[in-house]
Amino acid sequence: MSRKFLALAGLIASVALAAPATAADVYTIDKNHSDVSFQIRHIVSKVRGRFADFEGTIQIDPSKPEASSVAFTIRTASIDTNQPKRDDDLRSENFFDAAKYPEITFQSTKIETAGKDRYAVTGKLAMHGVSREITLPVTFLGFMRDPRGNERAGFELATTLNRLDYDIRWNRALEGGGALLGDDVDVTVNLETVKKAAEAPPAK
Repeated sequence: MSRKFLALAGLIASVALAAPATAADVYTIDKNHSDVSFQIRHIVSKVRGRFADFEGTIQIDPSKPEASSVAFTIRTASIDTNQPKRDDDLRSENFFDAAKYPEITFQSTKIETAGKDRYAVTGKLAMHGVSREITLPVTFLGFMRDPRGNERAGFELATTLNRLDYDIRWNRALEGGGALLGDDVDVTVNLETVKKAAEAPPAK
């Protein structure tokens, strides 16, 4: 192999390494315009609630959505069903045990297109000391600029989780048969996110 060829190969490699990689756009959740809510059967009706404290980032590659990723965290102590005594019980060892398991987390591992503006987002959901792989049906609601010129992106999903899968088992049998609470929990997430400004290059 000639010295000229080796020199040329070395030059190409050094240029490639020096060139900045194309990074996905990073969007952070605007908590004031987002919502994480749930409902579960109670005897013959349904109890509704929400989590008030959550955060996350979505890295979006517009040219290749499958290369995007999601990281999401919910603080279990922020549960709110509009009944303080019930909320205290939900934070206790009977349910979420917020002191021992303060967070519910989701980290995506794969994103697949499932139709127009719809995606199947697979990842690890960790809750109450249990981590399971799940696939979430996510709908992309579009991009738009707010009055201040910030670029925003919206997402929504609705899914059903079985609380027994995460070892949340408290219940009470009813005299006429059946149980006080259902096992399935309907979860709805609506997210409005804001594009993070690109970091300025370091001064030379």
